[in-house]
Amino acid sequence: MKVGIDSYCYHRFFGEVYAQQRPPAKRMTLEDFIDRARALGVDGVSLESCFIPRKDDPGYLAGIRDRLDAYGFDRVYAWGHPDGLQGGRSRQEYDDLVRSLDHAQSIGATVMRIVGSSLVFRFEDHQEQIARLVVQLREAVRAAADHGIRLAIENHIDFTATEILQLIDEVGSLHLGVNFDTGNFARLLDDPVKGMEFLAKHTFATHIKDLRVNPAAAVDDWFFFSTTPVGRGFIDNVRIARLLKQAGYQGFLAMELDFLHPDFADDEDAAVAESVRALRAISDTIEAEARTASAAR
Repeated sequence: MKVGIDSYCYHRFFGEVYAQQRPPAKRMTLEDFIDRARALGVDGVSLESCFIPRKDDPGYLAGIRDRLDAYGFDRVYAWGHPDGLQGGRSRQEYDDLVRSLDHAQSIGATVMRIVGSSLVFRFEDHQEQIARLVVQLREAVRAAADHGIRLAIENHIDFTATEILQLIDEVGSLHLGVNFDTGNFARLLDDPVKGMEFLAKHTFATHIKDLRVNPAAAVDDWFFFSTTPVGRGFIDNVRIARLLKQAGYQGFLAMELDFLHPDFADDEDAAVAESVRALRAISDTIEAEARTASAAR
């Protein structure tokens, strides 16, 4: 299985610093991130559109595509941070989603992560949000199909796995699946392993998070479960990867950090490097299991 990184791991370095965080000592460009991903030896990157400058400059995006191609990277264009379609209320954001299909195509992406709602709307009626989103996404998948792109809706601390499946089923298109975020389901107290059991076949992209309780956070803070390097928290990412393998998943395991646990002292880069090594070990384990099972047959 392939291993990758989402650029949101370095959100502080791109200028998005949470109120509870310190600014970094230096900034990072998109090119810096792509070069760092290459140095870490990954197979793919998920690029958050909010950190891509000059998105309307075809020449710039072509240069990013060339860089990704030169490194042999799989890629996902990640649209919608932080609130996406705002529970189906925003036509302006919907129009931006459709425009972003051109940007995704320009960098050579065939999967575009999208956000339908967010933690901001998680206490509003979910069925009303899903009904609105179904209307918007039935339109969006037609535009995506015209671009040769599949849309992967992320669980953004908003919907449970069952609700994500309902949304996918009601839209009813092969061009809509899920960007499965292991940590965001857990933050809703929704077991990501159980969710993966029925969403694996719909998974086009991933955010592989690991989480640990943050003693400095209040229980109702969204970062009460803060991200750690993969393997240092309570998420069973081995079982999740195994389910993806069994379902024939063709994408990469994209590790993601958001609010780094204070035990790791604001050192996102060290946490990313450790996570890449952990995901390589998971990949090796899953591939060895698959070879053993094949030989036994």
